[in-house]
Amino acid sequence: MDLKEISELVKLVGKSNLIELKIKDGDFEISLRTEKHGLSKSEEPEKTYIAAPPIAQHPVQVQATPAQPTATAPDGAGNDTGEGAASSKESETDKDYLEIKSPMVGTFYRSSGPDKPPYIKVGDSISQGSVVCIIEAMKLFNEIESEITGKVVKVMVEDATPVEYDQVLFLVER
Repeated sequence: MDLKEISELVKLVGKSNLIELKIKDGDFEISLRTEKHGLSKSEEPEKTYIAAPPIAQHPVQVQATPAQPTATAPDGAGNDTGEGAASSKESETDKDYLEIKSPMVGTFYRSSGPDKPPYIKVGDSISQGSVVCIIEAMKLFNEIESEITGKVVKVMVEDATPVEYDQVLFLVER
């Protein structure tokens, strides 16, 4: 191995994620190590690991769960009968709502394109298996299908905004 080949190896190892490279050819032996290898534990840069949720393939089944009581009525209507009566009435009506939650982290879209109508709107009836939205995750557009049948009462997320795993997307009346 000549000097030119060795310098090319050094450049390749420097550009790669390799920490160490050993080559043995007969009597010739070379060992290359990057700076990463020579750092002590206290000198190494701190690494942060984040667990990613599993990426689902098209279409995604969404499990509906009963909604938790909220501070305001889903239709936004006010009630002048007093706070106690309103809160009691809301608790009773919220029990009838199911939640459609996000099965993954990504960007929420109500329609298949900016010039297309939304898949569902407030007041629409949905059935099991109907597409309710799209969630983009890692450049993949995943159609989210409903596992429940009912009437959409409220859209909980703005279009083209990030959503978290298990975040409520829609409230549905049975």
